[in-house]
Amino acid sequence: MRATHDIALFPLGTVLFPGGLLPLRIFEPRYVDMISRCMRQDELFGVVQIYQGTETSSTVHTAPIGTCARIVDFETLADGLLGLLCRGERRFRILSATREDDGLNRAAVEWLPEAPATPLDAAFTALLPVLRRVIAELDSVARFVEPRYDDANWVSFRLAEYLPLDLSAQQRLLEMDDANARLRLLAPLIDTSRGTRSK
Repeated sequence: MRATHDIALFPLGTVLFPGGLLPLRIFEPRYVDMISRCMRQDELFGVVQIYQGTETSSTVHTAPIGTCARIVDFETLADGLLGLLCRGERRFRILSATREDDGLNRAAVEWLPEAPATPLDAAFTALLPVLRRVIAELDSVARFVEPRYDDANWVSFRLAEYLPLDLSAQQRLLEMDDANARLRLLAPLIDTSRGTRSK
């Protein structure tokens, strides 16, 4: 029997990758309560892309696979709302979903296998200077990045995160298990001579 875990869901119009950073502004009561609980109990919550509905909808249809998030920093924003910075951790698959009385979505999930550190194929080493430049240009959140430039999984997820891809492409990349296959799709999009996306 496969192990299942119950987690709160935060459906969003974005794709969170393992190791990726996600800033959030929290204002809905259902999410204020969820975040308070996560911070008190050091719990994770699940970020999953919305297929139908919006971030404030009471009912949404989501992708089947998402990434759990851990809160790594928080602040009160100028408008008085709670600002969070979250980091993606493990991928999960939704087995069943429920909705609480306050509108919070929850799901029974199974963790997808964590890929072991995978050496970066020599064919993709030219991508590293590009990725290093992108990360160097991040603002104050750069200190929360945990670089693993020798790991094809980490490198492929960062490129999938930073390239201006549409959500459906990002979701497909999230769901792929093979890091080097992910890189084979991403490499042609990057002009390594200029450090930019290819035209």
